[in-house]
Amino acid sequence: MGKTIVPMWKSELAVVTVICAAFVACSAAPAAQPSPTRGPTISPSSPSPSSAPASATASSGIKYVAIGASDTVGVGASDPAKGSWPALVAARLPAGSPPYTNLGVAGSLTLQAISQQLPGAIAQRPNVVSVWLAVNDLNATIEPASFADSLRQIVDGLVQKTGATIFVGNVPDLRAVPVYAGADKARLLAGIQAYNDAIAAIAARNPDRVKVVDLFTGSAALVSTGTVSQDGFHPSDEGYQLIADRFAGAMRASGVPLRA
Repeated sequence: MGKTIVPMWKSELAVVTVICAAFVACSAAPAAQPSPTRGPTISPSSPSPSSAPASATASSGIKYVAIGASDTVGVGASDPAKGSWPALVAARLPAGSPPYTNLGVAGSLTLQAISQQLPGAIAQRPNVVSVWLAVNDLNATIEPASFADSLRQIVDGLVQKTGATIFVGNVPDLRAVPVYAGADKARLLAGIQAYNDAIAAIAARNPDRVKVVDLFTGSAALVSTGTVSQDGFHPSDEGYQLIADRFAGAMRASGVPLRA
């Protein structure tokens, strides 16, 4: 990956039209400051930050917070507020759980999420947090080491200042996604693998608290024609359901008592 950053702030949908050129030609222009589009914040209040542990099986239910970009917001879903994959996961929370909070910002890079989303996540005192940030960084040709440093700051902040179990999604095999039709597929795959190696290494530092949600293995269904929305990039309703199933499966395997 090159070191320059492709501009991708004003609209992820506009950005993906230059992704393929970035992978093929590696030409780029200076990045501009984004105009964030946030996901629906469902929680009615934001309590003060606390480092007090919060058990994932607390009798008061599960306090779930989602950190991410446009996929977390639900861009491409027919009803993003209800059809994003975090909303679909939240619908399976046990009875008595407080409303979940979606802090996702469309177009967010991982570096930006440190200041835009991490403080809000800590303030909610969650016991379950999902983090899915990588594809925007990959499209912006950010070096894997720089991506890893930013993600590490987010994960370490959550580990140190909350008692949450943290579920970090990795990168699916994007080569079949329509927007990447003109990309150098070998280079794209190498970038995906480098990012996924970084995600795995970060999770391995705190294996009891940080879990990788594997979206790469068997990801053909996630990137098929029927599971990608009409923009050729974001998931469709069916795609969001499959992603939610992956996250929910990982959460259940770690003891989070989600409903079927």
